[in-house]
Amino acid sequence: MATFLVTGGTGTLGRAVVGRLLDGGHDVRSLSRRLPAAPPVPGPRHHAVDLRDGTGLAEAVAGVETVVHCASTPSGGDEEAAGHLVAAARAAGVRHLVHISIVGVGSIPLGYYKAKRSVERIVEQSGTGWTILRTTQFHDLVLRVVKAGAHSPLLPYPSGVRVQPIEVREVAARMAELALGEPAGRVPDMGGPQVLTAREAVRLTLRYGGRRRLPVPLWLPGRTMAGFRAGENLAPGHAVGERTYEQFLAERAGWRV
Repeated sequence: MATFLVTGGTGTLGRAVVGRLLDGGHDVRSLSRRLPAAPPVPGPRHHAVDLRDGTGLAEAVAGVETVVHCASTPSGGDEEAAGHLVAAARAAGVRHLVHISIVGVGSIPLGYYKAKRSVERIVEQSGTGWTILRTTQFHDLVLRVVKAGAHSPLLPYPSGVRVQPIEVREVAARMAELALGEPAGRVPDMGGPQVLTAREAVRLTLRYGGRRRLPVPLWLPGRTMAGFRAGENLAPGHAVGERTYEQFLAERAGWRV
């Protein structure tokens, strides 16, 4: 039986990938910076490893056939973490490295996106068989961004920007499918079923949250926002997701600020 290691295994996507692989009867290890207080999914072996340091990583990857790399943080360190992971995977003879990335990392000059593109290059040059999937923003992220701005009566949103939210469980299913297959390189992007304007996303979120706020359009300058306004964060030709943002919100009705 093949053994899988999921980095970021207690995060939003990683937890869903772990669960998907376990449901398939596979041997799964979950790696995160800290051991969970209570295992979020019964079954996987948990490894507490900070990828930016790499201590304990060799033990975690020993005997692993496929690594699913979901660990990431906007606070920095993704490139260093990927370097440690790739070196350990190569030393352990890992056959396949599957990495999740974001639509637009190749053209939008946001700092986090630049780091994600650098990680893609590290994976591509790893000497290990690899697969990279880029997706649009998760439903959860759009909700968090709107909630963050909902603490005052006026809720600013970036004018001219559109989003294409996707269900994390659908992404996890695709990641598990790719992990079970052969290395495929860069695979087609994966986008949510609908493209929404930022205004539409804000209004939907407020309605299902039962919040009264005044959405205020805000024009933001710079190349990064120009890229978002140009739709470089979207994948309308790959709108393969099925669950809409509104369906996601219906389950979270009455969310708290």
